[in-house]
Amino acid sequence: MAPEEGGQISIPEIIRKKRDGETLQQEEIRYFVQTLGSGRSREGQIGAMLMAIRLKGMEPSETVVLTREIAASGTTLDWPAQWRGLLVDKHSTGGVGDKVSLPLAPALAACGCKVPMISGRGLGHTGGTLDKLESVPGFSVSQSPEQMKEILERIGCCIVEQSQYLVPADKVLYALRDVTATVDSLPLIISSILSKKMVEKLSALVLDVKFGSAALYHTLESAEQLARNLVSIGNQLGMKTAAVLSRMDEPVGGRVGNSLEVLEALQCLEGGGPGDLRELVTTLGGLLLWQSGRASSVPTGATQIGQVLDNGAALHTFQAMLQAQGVEAEVSRLLCEGTEEQRLAVLKVAGTQEELRAPEEGMEWARALPIAQVLHGLGAGRTQEGQPVNLRVGAELLVSTGKRVAKGTPWIRIHHDAPRLSQTHRETLEKALILGDVEPFTPAAKVVKILLPPGESAMPGSQRERKGVPEKVQAEGPWE
Repeated sequence: MAPEEGGQISIPEIIRKKRDGETLQQEEIRYFVQTLGSGRSREGQIGAMLMAIRLKGMEPSETVVLTREIAASGTTLDWPAQWRGLLVDKHSTGGVGDKVSLPLAPALAACGCKVPMISGRGLGHTGGTLDKLESVPGFSVSQSPEQMKEILERIGCCIVEQSQYLVPADKVLYALRDVTATVDSLPLIISSILSKKMVEKLSALVLDVKFGSAALYHTLESAEQLARNLVSIGNQLGMKTAAVLSRMDEPVGGRVGNSLEVLEALQCLEGGGPGDLRELVTTLGGLLLWQSGRASSVPTGATQIGQVLDNGAALHTFQAMLQAQGVEAEVSRLLCEGTEEQRLAVLKVAGTQEELRAPEEGMEWARALPIAQVLHGLGAGRTQEGQPVNLRVGAELLVSTGKRVAKGTPWIRIHHDAPRLSQTHRETLEKALILGDVEPFTPAAKVVKILLPPGESAMPGSQRERKGVPEKVQAEGPWE
């Protein structure tokens, strides 16, 4: 035990201090993190500490220390010196149909970046990047640090799972947050997200913080609080960190479900696909290119990302990444160069497809949460870590937001392996379709606000800020 004024550090004393709203010292936070998984702290004590943090919060300085200590609990990835300034990544707080990482990582690599993307699996109603990629036969998300380095050297990007050697303390805390009702604690969210990014030794990080009825945070205000804290602490930890606030009331794109989302990601990589998916990919990618100095402005960076999507460079990189992570050459060729029928043959199709029809005429939009809940019930999601998922289960939206739908028009197609949808599933899906007697309209942009890091390059009045930041960012600004 480390010495403390008047005695020794102990887990009960650390819990008491936080329970009473006191600020913990660096040595106390370090001691608590070092006991995780070592047997020196009991599960009940860890749960009590999580609840104390949830109820009393942490000072920014405490959260910085907690994040650093969690990152230091395992191996740190080591990269060649010449990669300095090129290492970038993104993180999303989770949504429905959020397949952004699949086209974004290869697009950034095609622009000269190195993208060591450590991703997660779906939990609850939100999907996971690793589950989507595992719908591709042969794709291996398990890569050692040495394998990651070799793939980055050759291809420029990899998408992998968190290994047992990386931030093991986070795994202990993450597993207990759900069962202790502390998932929504800001310090715990921030330390979990940023500790995993710290071990990647990133030059730049962008965070997609979602808000809306299908997001962790339902309001823009609450999501913005998280985003500002992430940007502030990420920059204190030495990563150039920015965030976007994006809507999550409707799904991203028109397809939801693991294998179906791979299909839509491939459309984006071919320069097509849904406009909202491309908006997110180019915005997040443009920010990262600007932050890492590979673009003179955010709009210029977004244009560069659009160019590699349109000219096939991003698709070629994605195909190379698939092969580097275990996919046979012919399978990757069929996926990246084949027709949709050939792609479906590779990814496999669910045994049943059922369509629902609009009960009346009107202008439509589709709520994401009820759709995700039905797919989850059909096997597309998990209620606890480690559960298998049915990668073929999914949904296709057959009509576009803001367009008039005639009565009896099919509006959604559900892919599943049950004999048929239950009455409960149908009733839940009916709640997803919103029909209104209004004029046709254009859907709102997904990205609502961009928060840039403080500092010389982004402060109001600087040459780079005037040249590089969109007008809406300059008007709102993250510098209150």
